[in-house]
Amino acid sequence: MEDLLAARLQMALSLGFHIIFACIGMTMPVLMAYSEWRWLRTGRQEYLDLAKAWSRGVALFFAVGAVSGTVLSFELGLLFPGFMRHAGAIIGMPFSWEGTAFFVEAIALGVFLYGWDRLNKWVHWASGVVVGISGVLSGIFGVSANAWMNSPVGFTWQNGRAENIDPVAAMFNDAWLSQALHMTLAAFVATAFAVAGVHALLLLKNPQNRFHRQAVRIALSFGAVTALLQPLSGDFSAKDVAERQPAKLAALEGLYQTSQPADLIVGGIPNDKEERVDYAIHIPGALSYLAHGDFDAEVTGLDQFAKENRPPVLITHVAFQIMVAIGMLLALAGLLFLLFSWRWQHLLSHKRWLLFIGLLTPLGFLAVEAGWTVTEVGRQPWIIYNVMRTKDAVSPMPGLQYSLYTIVAVYLLLTFLLVWLMQRQVATVQKFYPSARNPND
Repeated sequence: MEDLLAARLQMALSLGFHIIFACIGMTMPVLMAYSEWRWLRTGRQEYLDLAKAWSRGVALFFAVGAVSGTVLSFELGLLFPGFMRHAGAIIGMPFSWEGTAFFVEAIALGVFLYGWDRLNKWVHWASGVVVGISGVLSGIFGVSANAWMNSPVGFTWQNGRAENIDPVAAMFNDAWLSQALHMTLAAFVATAFAVAGVHALLLLKNPQNRFHRQAVRIALSFGAVTALLQPLSGDFSAKDVAERQPAKLAALEGLYQTSQPADLIVGGIPNDKEERVDYAIHIPGALSYLAHGDFDAEVTGLDQFAKENRPPVLITHVAFQIMVAIGMLLALAGLLFLLFSWRWQHLLSHKRWLLFIGLLTPLGFLAVEAGWTVTEVGRQPWIIYNVMRTKDAVSPMPGLQYSLYTIVAVYLLLTFLLVWLMQRQVATVQKFYPSARNPND
């Protein structure tokens, strides 16, 4: 049990660390390419400066993400050999396509970084577009593999092993579309609001700075649209989970008893002993509608599952509530940005607005971590849903806690180096980018 816990903690730490860089890798190249496109269309210096500044950030996060992604690929085999022994041949295709997208992204990023003043301007911009597309595809392929763990298809399970493998069916499983859409939007929301928040805090020091002002507007434009689309994606995902993983839906909603109709529970603390959620707000019939599109529909509760097959309700429910709360707050911020841009543009430079956006900086990534917790913890005790338990896939090798300590040390070092390099990048903005040196222009 100690080794199982160590393996799960190490995988959780590695995934939690890597997913931030995966989100940034999906979004920042798009912001970078968009900024260069704006420069090509308008000739304004701040757009060129932003494209160059953001390209440095893309390179830095790409390097760290490559390290953390490589660690993950080894951990799957070392920590969960039982899983890879059966699943490797089934989900090898999305992993191979993810690797292909990664290498295309690396080549295109190299062309972009070293092609300034060496390539035709539009060709250079096209290389940035390739970086952006490859980054998004890389993330989608990775999510496809995880979606298969939630909706395993493309094989038949006979005598304790997978037979008649169809990797295409496995890759395009029933869960991949909803998860890929939800994760892609989440990546753009989290990264865009983080970028906007950093530049908003810097803009507070000099409200007339063109460089940071345009950075905030570009980032919030992407963040606002994706934040408003995310609730629709969430509804799509919830209906999908209700059909395929009713135990996960019951856990994230804290629904202990099968109900018709079922109330939507907001907040609260699950009480496993009494099988109820304390201190919660109940919205009558709302869960029935969200899950099945009918206010009177029956929603399966945890009482329909043996206790050993139930996900951890407390962690799943709290993580889901955090994700939803942050998502709604960011959607509200996005709506306000669009409203201000339409009618009251002067408010976009107001100190209180900039401070508000600055305070939102980490929240998107916190929501991503919470959502990933819902996905992974909500599937437990299965590593392959209804096929293989996590405890049956873990490595029998003793002393896995020492591997956990090593990974913690490595990630702490990487985090320290990343923060130091980003501080240097921010400190040298005025030195390298002309629009940042002309705040009164």
